[in-house]
Amino acid sequence: MFEQTFRNIDDVLRKEAGCASELDYTEQSSWLLFLKYLDALEHSKAMEAELEGKKYTWLIDPPYRWETWAAPKGKDGKIDHNAAMTGDDLRDFVNQTLFPYLHRFKEKADNAKTLEYKIGEIFGEIKNKIQSGYNLRDIIDHIDELRFGSQVEKHELSHLYEAKIKNMGNAGRNGGEYYTPRPLIRAMVQVVNPKIGETIYDGACGSAGFLCEAFDYLRAKPHLTTRDLKTLQEATFYGIEKKSLAYVIAIMNMILHGIEAPNIAHTNTLALNLADVQDKDRFDIVLANPPFGGKERKEVQQNFPIKTGETAFLFLQHFIKFLKAGGRGAVVIKNTFLSNTDNASVSLRKHLLESCNLHTVLDCPGGTFQGAGVKTVVLFFEKGAPTRKVWYYQLSPSTSSGQARNLGKTNPLNDADLAEFIALQKTFADSPKSWSVDAASIDPATFDLSVKNPNGNEAVVHRSPQDIMDEIAALDAESAEVLGNIRGLL
Repeated sequence: MFEQTFRNIDDVLRKEAGCASELDYTEQSSWLLFLKYLDALEHSKAMEAELEGKKYTWLIDPPYRWETWAAPKGKDGKIDHNAAMTGDDLRDFVNQTLFPYLHRFKEKADNAKTLEYKIGEIFGEIKNKIQSGYNLRDIIDHIDELRFGSQVEKHELSHLYEAKIKNMGNAGRNGGEYYTPRPLIRAMVQVVNPKIGETIYDGACGSAGFLCEAFDYLRAKPHLTTRDLKTLQEATFYGIEKKSLAYVIAIMNMILHGIEAPNIAHTNTLALNLADVQDKDRFDIVLANPPFGGKERKEVQQNFPIKTGETAFLFLQHFIKFLKAGGRGAVVIKNTFLSNTDNASVSLRKHLLESCNLHTVLDCPGGTFQGAGVKTVVLFFEKGAPTRKVWYYQLSPSTSSGQARNLGKTNPLNDADLAEFIALQKTFADSPKSWSVDAASIDPATFDLSVKNPNGNEAVVHRSPQDIMDEIAALDAESAEVLGNIRGLL
């Protein structure tokens, strides 16, 4: 039922003049989903308080509750359309009354970790793009069909929401910005192997995929106590996201996975001065896929010992600094980082090898990130001791018959593709796809870490014609956007 409801919502949004893409569909679904969830959460807490003989203090005042403005019900339990606003009245109430009221929560909140603060932050960042109050009424009616009561319902909703994020990522040329393949994230989490009580951080959290998968991994541990569950809710997962849309989606994604008040901050991670970092600011684990290809301003670069405009290189410095001694990291980065000869790349590789034990490099094939034509590697490291040996694994998915398999939109990475990597990594075993390199043999002039399989097993995987056509179409769309922007400036 939930799946059909999501389809119905998208069908209405496609007719909406204010929504032009999957990004808009996800954003507009998100703020409505959030308010429906908030209503369900408050009702649940009020009921719990009543059973305990206590009084519950509602966050949302009566005129602004879902049941008042969005879905007033008749005696039959169905929406009373005579009492429910629609058309211009509904649109104007949302834009001129509801959003300003919710935005003021940020000023009233005790601190940034509270749900009140998150409410204020979300409704100060996003705007209602649904221009037709009649379309808005149709969408609200569909949203009201969703239920957040049981874990099963939340689980199904979280899967559907992840599918929306995936579609959103695939829709743009920067697919990896919003969506890291979940099989890759799960493999990274398994290798890092977080424990209850450890803190987990993603300073470029996007849609919070890493934090959600780490939560699912820890939540599945046997014999969790009430204290363990409280620790997972309140003191385990931390993220930062710069972009407004991704911030909202991250909050909603974590909520649907079961975290009531996510510890996600909305700011520019790279604006934090590394010289100011203290032990209390550090984390046990970093899991991240920072944006690459971006350029940061000179004043931001001044926050870092190694000056570079490459965003991903600044993030890597940030992550190393924010790890505790003995802390563990798993970070996705462009494979060119391993061999670039510019001063910043060489200096950063030197810093990584000398301050951390870079024990594993996972070489990912082209097509791992759908919609992004770059090749990537995953760096696994522990902070506090220099690298002695680097274990490489060259991921090359194959079919059941052993033939090389092209990755693409219709043939994405799956968990089975990474099973051998996870198994061999436990003992750093050699195989046709894996080998080790002694740190002593790494050239101290360049610190080159290039992937060079000594087994001669680097099979050339030819892309399918459809993959090539998809990339050409994406490049054409990018060119058209750039030209459109240029024309807009003329």
